Amino acid sequence: MNKTIILNSRPVGKPQQSDFKMIEEEMPEIKDGEILLKTKFVSVDPYLRGRMSDAKSYVPPFELQKAMSSGVVAEVTESQNDQFKVGDFVSGMLEWKEFQNSNGENLLKINDQLAPLSNYLGVLGMTGLTAYFGLTEIGKPQKGETIVVSGAAGAVGNIVGQIGKILGCRVIGIAGTDEKVELLKSKFGFDDAINYNTNKDMTKAIAEVCPDGVDVYYDNVGGTISDSVHANINRLGRIIVCGAISAYNDTSIPQGPRVEHFLIRKSVLMQGFIVSNYAENFPDGMKQLSQWLSEEKLHSEETIVEGFDNIPQAFLNLFEGKNTGKMIVKI
Repeated sequence: MNKTIILNSRPVGKPQQSDFKMIEEEMPEIKDGEILLKTKFVSVDPYLRGRMSDAKSYVPPFELQKAMSSGVVAEVTESQNDQFKVGDFVSGMLEWKEFQNSNGENLLKINDQLAPLSNYLGVLGMTGLTAYFGLTEIGKPQKGETIVVSGAAGAVGNIVGQIGKILGCRVIGIAGTDEKVELLKSKFGFDDAINYNTNKDMTKAIAEVCPDGVDVYYDNVGGTISDSVHANINRLGRIIVCGAISAYNDTSIPQGPRVEHFLIRKSVLMQGFIVSNYAENFPDGMKQLSQWLSEEKLHSEETIVEGFDNIPQAFLNLFEGKNTGKMIVKI
């Protein structure tokens, strides 16, 4: 039998284990032109929370009683498709199933000799591309500028900081524990970092570590942390809105300081994006990230949870800040 994880109910507020359900299905059989895939690694990401709600967004919501899906690395175990052979590894948006068939469309062949397979869901996957394009295309950092990254110890945030350092910027991270703060400085090369859980006045804390103000803010969290960064933004600053995990489980629209006054007064750019906006440039992004990784200028950090049954819990752990770097489930 083939294990599958489906969306059992739409969450109200924070998702619960009961919103997911494990079912068993017959093993899939492939037809001419298809391949059989065995799941090896599954990516769990905060944006999946939005797809669990029946709300209009940039991607359709998940259907109730249907399989969840996300970025997956899989191995080809059977093939009736000339483009794929048994033993090939691929990555793509696939369902949360132990085995599934595919016609090969929208799958990318990956090489486990160049990098660990899990890297293709993180630093060499959508995560790395999100960091790269958001920072370089919207932030446009210049050497010597100050970049602040919220959610800095998360999957995207730590890569943003590392790229910022490669580009010659001063980089400040915001994270939720002293251990993560230390990791940002010792492993990822951040110039300084702030623990938002132990600093009661974040506006003051940011001002102290950014005496020349903030030129680029890469926002992964939103909420009051972002309010404090905004208060320190420089004239002609750039704010990259990548995520808002602080509000993903809210049941009403959060209220906060209005941004118009400082956007106008300081001529600040504030732009949201999704990584698919830059899809046509993905090959160039992958090439650059791969080069930095091979030169050891870029380091990968992953939190690995083992076991297919643990995919839902790994996802829930994201909202408790239990990951450092990319959260991945190894099957």
